[in-house]
Amino acid sequence: MPDGFAKPKQTIRDVAGLIDAGLVSPRDRAALDDVAARYAIALPAALRALIAAPDDPIGRQFIPDFAELITAPHESADPVADEALSPVPGVVHRYPDRALLKPLLACPVYCRFCFRREQVGPDGGVLSPAALDAAYRYIAAHPGIREVILTGGDPLILSPRRLREILRRLGAIPHVEVLRIHTRAPVADPALITDALADALDIDTPIFLALHANHARELSDNVVDSLRKLQRRGIPILGQTVLLAGVNDSEAALADLFRAMLRARIKPYYLHQLDAAPGTARFHVPPERGRKILAALRGTISGTALPTYIFDRPGGLGKIPL
Repeated sequence: MPDGFAKPKQTIRDVAGLIDAGLVSPRDRAALDDVAARYAIALPAALRALIAAPDDPIGRQFIPDFAELITAPHESADPVADEALSPVPGVVHRYPDRALLKPLLACPVYCRFCFRREQVGPDGGVLSPAALDAAYRYIAAHPGIREVILTGGDPLILSPRRLREILRRLGAIPHVEVLRIHTRAPVADPALITDALADALDIDTPIFLALHANHARELSDNVVDSLRKLQRRGIPILGQTVLLAGVNDSEAALADLFRAMLRARIKPYYLHQLDAAPGTARFHVPPERGRKILAALRGTISGTALPTYIFDRPGGLGKIPL
């Protein structure tokens, strides 16, 4: 990984590693190497330990599949128009009062359904100091921006020093009232959430963490313990989930997940309809099925456990509730 990243250990990063771990067959190597040449692989040890079988709800999310090379007619390399709405590198400005800042395009784990899968990878690196300065200037020049959302890539694989400086610069902009960080890092590798990293997030500007988790088994004891370091510093944690076929597309799976989130002091926030990134059709769940699942959950689990089911409309038109 480039300088400035925390460095998780024992991450599988290629098809050979998946074969050695018994997660894919050696006879499939040539075809899966073609997949890996297009879409990055990273499977940290903590997630590897949760996989009971390659096509179980955990393995299905992270182990590459031949189907990833098949692009359906409705799929797009930029399904939510990030690039079209990026006024300067690293910034996406879709809503009047919010802007995304993508300080890097690398992650501790690469999900096989990621809507930024054409962009992210181990060579994603970080924005240069000059590019970051341009991003700060853009945000400072638009007083309607009240919230900045750090995403990427995964901001929590930045070093505490680098992350602290980004948060400090954003917090110094007078009209930026709230910061949010979207992350998979605590689930991918709980050891990344060090005291130093938690201290970097302990700032005066209100900050929320949005944790991406799709199955109850992802919220292991180690993950919950890592989140406690942030919660003890007063950082609220929201839960983000993508509705995925073969992973969580049942009442039981979502009920277990949302209850596990509450036990971990995470507020279920969004249930996302899958974005139509290339090669992700095997994960698609029809919206009418998602509606039925959510309707069936009402009255059977706590209202605090129910997220908003949303669809991010293609072309950058924004999110709508389903």
